[in-house]
Amino acid sequence: MRIEYKSRKLEKQCTDAPTAVRDFGQRNAGRIKQRMQELKHAPSIQTLLISRIGRCHPLKGDREGQYAMDLSGGLRLIFRDSGYEGVEVQAVEIIEIGDYH
Repeated sequence: MRIEYKSRKLEKQCTDAPTAVRDFGQRNAGRIKQRMQELKHAPSIQTLLISRIGRCHPLKGDREGQYAMDLSGGLRLIFRDSGYEGVEVQAVEIIEIGDYH
């Protein structure tokens, strides 16, 4: 999948290891890297949901249309479908890393 980001800061947190370690700790930085790879290589959100990759799950209520993948310590990588670029390529937008509970 193609990955987009809500902000430059969030993009740096997701793609720059030292920034991720500084902002979320060593364990979560590793998980963020892993989740980004899983998103990149998944053909669709449906694949993530069906296979339960990263315990991917849809959110409800005021977060309807958003999805989350587990990190560590209650943190989640939260994203949404940003539309289709083509018939076979889906894009997602990373919108937050946080604890929505």
